[in-house]
Amino acid sequence: MLRLDQIKLKPGQNETALRAAAARMLRLVPGDILSLQVLRRAVDAREEPVLVYTLTVEVRDEQRVLRRCRDGRVSVYAQQVYALPEPVDPPEVRPVVVGAGPAGLFAALVLGRCGARPILLERGRCVEQRSRDVEAFWSGGPLDAESNVQFGEGGAGAFSDGKLNTGTRDVRHRWILEQLVACGAPESILIDAKPHVGTDNLRITLQSLRRELLAAGADIRFGHRLAGLRTADGSVVSLQVEGPDGTYDLPARQVVLALGHSARDTFEMLYRAGVPMEQKPFAVGVRIEHRQADMDAAQYKTYAGHPGLRASSYKLACHLPDGRSVFSFCVCPGGQVVAAASETGQVVTNGMSEYARNGDNINGALLVNVDPADFGSDHPLAGVTFQRQLERRAFLLGGGDYRAPAQRVEDFLAGRPSTGPGAVTPSYRPGVVWTDLRRCLPPFVAESIARALPLLEQKLRGYAQGDAVLTAVESRSSSPVRILRRAAGQSAVTGLYPCGEGAGYAGGILSAAADGIRAAEHILQHIREGLL
Repeated sequence: MLRLDQIKLKPGQNETALRAAAARMLRLVPGDILSLQVLRRAVDAREEPVLVYTLTVEVRDEQRVLRRCRDGRVSVYAQQVYALPEPVDPPEVRPVVVGAGPAGLFAALVLGRCGARPILLERGRCVEQRSRDVEAFWSGGPLDAESNVQFGEGGAGAFSDGKLNTGTRDVRHRWILEQLVACGAPESILIDAKPHVGTDNLRITLQSLRRELLAAGADIRFGHRLAGLRTADGSVVSLQVEGPDGTYDLPARQVVLALGHSARDTFEMLYRAGVPMEQKPFAVGVRIEHRQADMDAAQYKTYAGHPGLRASSYKLACHLPDGRSVFSFCVCPGGQVVAAASETGQVVTNGMSEYARNGDNINGALLVNVDPADFGSDHPLAGVTFQRQLERRAFLLGGGDYRAPAQRVEDFLAGRPSTGPGAVTPSYRPGVVWTDLRRCLPPFVAESIARALPLLEQKLRGYAQGDAVLTAVESRSSSPVRILRRAAGQSAVTGLYPCGEGAGYAGGILSAAADGIRAAEHILQHIREGLL
């Protein structure tokens, strides 16, 4: 099998043209290609937009073809396939997975399929009920502190874009994508360079994944929150769990801590229990919202609106003279800004979009790096306090009813409050209050964003347009704490396996899921060796 890189088609050109293009690259006729498969598809919009493909092809006499073509874009394809660990006999005390976000779901899936029969605890509700709870909140109802954008089946990623981007390479990634497709996710995630499932598809996929877990022997308990930890001789022996029928003790020898980045009360409990953790840098800022058509025009130019091109996205960053970095994050084409609070009396923003990405606006986080030196304390949970202070100020500035403070870019740069929208209609529900965001943002964050906007405008025309809307505050880009782990993935408390985004070891759905799988692999290895 051969791998062919950098094969380009114009927007709208039928993919049947790939065979002819591959044949030209290999100096063959199309009939000499026995089979062809798309490995990767990306859009290159740096000049005139083109679709760029990576292919695998099967030909006769592969070595002869390689000698003839002598093209650096052609190589031998060596496929790496993830194999599940060897199965184990079910341990006497079932392993426990805490959290049903990507890390927890895939840790439980691997444990279940390998015979370990895990117990999966999720403080929030199943995705069907969770969706109703979130919609009620967005429509002006009360916040449910246990069922919201942060907590519930699927984790925070269930109300995002379902983006599966990652900057790391891991053989587990392909396997994760294949499991998602088998559960109903679009097959396009297997080949797109920037794959996304969409919030609408994620809700369906999660229900199918739940059925897979149950079939694999998992015991899934929604509405069950980890409230305490009991240890003996440095090892975990049981968990205190708060469930719908009260508090109970759950024997535990192996516990996957897949908590998510917003499980602040659980971080506090673990700290009191002596689980080692440390401060971690993260980033805070705002959501910036544009009309999707404007961003398409800026990047696709005359091809804007072409049916062969999906809604455009972007990735921007700049480094300021004072050492601060300002960058885009979690961009949601055709999406909406969402209310993502998980604690009463606080406003948090995030972004999401459905698979079609056909909404009027595009939004993305515009973030400034925050270091432990900014926290004002050396306490391991000082970053959590920093977040809470920002979110409380945004809540009060928004009127105290979960509306979010917002400002037009033109007014923000001029240092004056906004009084209403321009060409961009904000999508945040339950609504926004027009104001001056400097009243809730830390001065260094506001000043960094003000300095960065003109620089980012030079990279993407229209990014700093006056009518673009800034909505505050974006504070949950990643975990502000890292739960320390030693070799074989364990905490200093034997039997605890911190993993995923909440524990400080991942940055998105795909990387979190892979980290959860690694935790499961460590547990299975220890079960086989009789170490636990």
